[in-house]
Amino acid sequence: MPLRTIAPTAMLALLFFTSWLLLDGRLGAAALTAALTVLALLATLLIHRQRPSLEAGGTLLCLANIGGCLLAAWLFGREALPWTYLALMSNFFIVRNAIATPLNLLLAAGLLLTPSLLLDPAQLQALVVISLIFGFGYHFSRRLQGDRARLEQLASLDALTGLPNRRALEKALLQQTNGLRETRFRQALVVLDIDHFKDVNDRYGHSAGDTALSDLAAILRFELRENDQVFRFGGEEFVVLAEVANREALACFTERLRKAVYQALRGPGGRITISLGGAMYAGEQRWQDWFARADAALYEAKSKGRNSVGVAE
Repeated sequence: MPLRTIAPTAMLALLFFTSWLLLDGRLGAAALTAALTVLALLATLLIHRQRPSLEAGGTLLCLANIGGCLLAAWLFGREALPWTYLALMSNFFIVRNAIATPLNLLLAAGLLLTPSLLLDPAQLQALVVISLIFGFGYHFSRRLQGDRARLEQLASLDALTGLPNRRALEKALLQQTNGLRETRFRQALVVLDIDHFKDVNDRYGHSAGDTALSDLAAILRFELRENDQVFRFGGEEFVVLAEVANREALACFTERLRKAVYQALRGPGGRITISLGGAMYAGEQRWQDWFARADAALYEAKSKGRNSVGVAE
């Protein structure tokens, strides 16, 4: 279940536990459970806000789970252990291993310190079950997190060129516009595409077009510096995120790329050229506004007859 479901469910369970303790006259335990309910409520609010508060909300939810299990174990002994098994497993899937592991160790330590619970020879089976749940939960959670990381990486790559795709570009631009002022204003955005790309596809087939796109990606990778990034935006359009000092340096950078592609990129019909438009970051709050300036510079370059560059003011 998603965290948006787990968090309010845990909060309601703790609220019910609080009410039951109040009706049973256990005021001290009810006060502690009420505090855990508030913690679960805060976790629910953070989780519903999504990132960047998602991990904080998940951590608070795990703490509420642990507190509730320890309190139940202290009050009811081994009858509360099934809830502990559930908390141990679910914590591994609520937050990443680096957080879940110490939290679950905290829960296990609290159970070991609870009188006549796990250290009783008659409860050896429960201790073994907790150890197995901890081990399997850690292992499966780690596998799932690794699979998720690989899937996210694949989802951010263009299948044809192997370059980061539009999704990765939008994420990078968002980071740039929210970054430090000193570094943001040394960033430039370059939008480029292949001139007359439709003619290549129409005359020689889509396989020739795909080859041209792959070759262009390889040329751009070779020409870019260590801190520069290149993305395939879509179709025949590529985007470069580069660190340059000023507009004049950006003009030299884009011209160097144009010449490199002019000299190296060939197709069945001969030479293939590109046009480029660049824009320095100028304090835009939205990356779309920055991109629009670079895109306008690209259209200006194409209006010159293609195989040319344009740099926004």
